[in-house]
Amino acid sequence: MKQFLLIFLGGGLGSVFRYLISKISIFSYYKFPSSTLISNVIGCFILGLVLGYAIKNNHLNSPQTILLATGFCGGLTTFSTFAYENIEFIKSGELSLLFLYTLISLVLGFSAIFVGLQLVK
Repeated sequence: MKQFLLIFLGGGLGSVFRYLISKISIFSYYKFPSSTLISNVIGCFILGLVLGYAIKNNHLNSPQTILLATGFCGGLTTFSTFAYENIEFIKSGELSLLFLYTLISLVLGFSAIFVGLQLVK
């Protein structure tokens, strides 16, 4: 039961943080879903840090890891919004933005996880 509460709390905090990112006007760019991109990259970086630390110290099932990795990062990042935004690019015929957004998301997401993992080594 404690794990569910930690995931619930972390997920709520991550979701609120994601909402706040979406409300910052400097992240709004015409037709480009930069708020989702930024939320996902930040979430990947935090996940890399948390899991890197947990792996290094054998704490994968610790309450802190569950709260931050499963809860907070799960609430902050969103594949469903990423997928929806790409479908909107396809429907509007904006294939160049579709490919750009997908490529940037994958490269920055993988890079953020990698950097996070490397920082705690």
